[in-house]
Amino acid sequence: MKAVDQSTKQGTKLQEQAGGAAMDNKIVNGSIFGQLLLFFFPILFGTFFQQLYNTADAMVVGRFVGKQALAAVGGSTSTLINLLVGFFIGLSSGATVVISQYYGAGKADKVHWAVHTSVAFSVVGGLVMMVVGIACAHPALVAMKTPDDVMGHSMIYLRIYFIGTVANLLYNMGAGILRAVGDSKRPLYFLIISCFINIALDLFFVAYLKIGVAGAALATILSQCISAAMVMVCLMRTKDIYQLVWKAVRIDRRMLRRIVRIGFPAGMQSIMYNVSNVIIQTGVNTLGTDNVTAWATYGKVDGLFWMMISALGISATTFVGQNYGAGRMDRVRKGTSVCMGIGVLLTTIVGVVLYTGGYLLVDLFTEDAEVRRISMELVRFMVPTFITYIAIEVLSGTLRGVGDAWMPLVITGVGICAVRVLWIIVALPVRPHILTAAFSYPLTWTITSLAFVVYYYCFSRLKRFNLKKYFRLPRF
Repeated sequence: MKAVDQSTKQGTKLQEQAGGAAMDNKIVNGSIFGQLLLFFFPILFGTFFQQLYNTADAMVVGRFVGKQALAAVGGSTSTLINLLVGFFIGLSSGATVVISQYYGAGKADKVHWAVHTSVAFSVVGGLVMMVVGIACAHPALVAMKTPDDVMGHSMIYLRIYFIGTVANLLYNMGAGILRAVGDSKRPLYFLIISCFINIALDLFFVAYLKIGVAGAALATILSQCISAAMVMVCLMRTKDIYQLVWKAVRIDRRMLRRIVRIGFPAGMQSIMYNVSNVIIQTGVNTLGTDNVTAWATYGKVDGLFWMMISALGISATTFVGQNYGAGRMDRVRKGTSVCMGIGVLLTTIVGVVLYTGGYLLVDLFTEDAEVRRISMELVRFMVPTFITYIAIEVLSGTLRGVGDAWMPLVITGVGICAVRVLWIIVALPVRPHILTAAFSYPLTWTITSLAFVVYYYCFSRLKRFNLKKYFRLPRF
């Protein structure tokens, strides 16, 4: 009887919390433009500090160790980390969608089990990722044709980095839960703190103790542990329906199936993106250390655009997910249009800043004249093409928010990954130049953006045009 009474009390408490959350939820009830901006900017600043977090390692080793260390931290290792960790983060986006929909609908018990299943899944996934990452580091680097003078640095960095995978995934999952319920500020605060800790540790280990890329990797995993601890404590102390109770952390099979059903396509989408990037990195690795280092340097410089567009995609997914769960389809469509407008405006601003002042960022990473020249050549070539990517991120985020995750996988799989790989295999051997590899990006962004626009407006569950009104199909 006591167990029944306890369960009843917990259910009543969750429902009371759900009622309060529904009334206070401005994402569902407030100004669309205002709420998107209020949600977007903390995520934008958060991704800025995430970029700074990742960039600090490259910047410090580039200055205090050398260009081979910079190529290791910013080149092949970065691509492999994004491949493995990116899959889990894509997979966990299913949890963000599920929690945002249940939270928008005020379903307290569903939110409760989704949160605890997500945390348990993060721990298990982190352990698996750690073992796979450490075991596969060397053969993966060999397969990517990593230059010999870069290989040793890359191996050290990867093996230490993957030890901290559990903390990395716990932070990302915890931050995703907070954003799913409309709280984008606290993940920002935690990231700012851990970012400055990471920079301080980078300088201590690399510049003072002089232990090279091992110090950069140690700084990263220690700061990740701190950020994971902060976000977990935040979830434990909240009084809202998404409160974390460690005794309740376990995998609910039905909830996991729902999370994976939505998140698996996003995870596979991330893998396909990163596999195509691995193939591009492999092609770049054949062009020599200067080109490899310049490619890694450019990859840090254009982070200003990627942090902005990524924040916009996350905002679209959460806004759409909560409003879709609440049955507010009018706000879903208007929110998507507003996100597209914000994307165009900010991409234009970021593009002007990078095109005119990108050399200032390049100079932070390297003093090598040839690397600087190649890096700026990439900046001037790529920045004007950023505008072609906006629709991919916004419409993909919108479709995930309503639970439509398979078509984005198909569209990006063909439009970006397949075409990109084909370009590298066919075109790069004919013209072995860094810009040949770079051209694969705007080429595939343009194709994929057009495909997303057609699918969203004509075929998705949010379609605005009925093609049957314009075309009469013949009967057979």
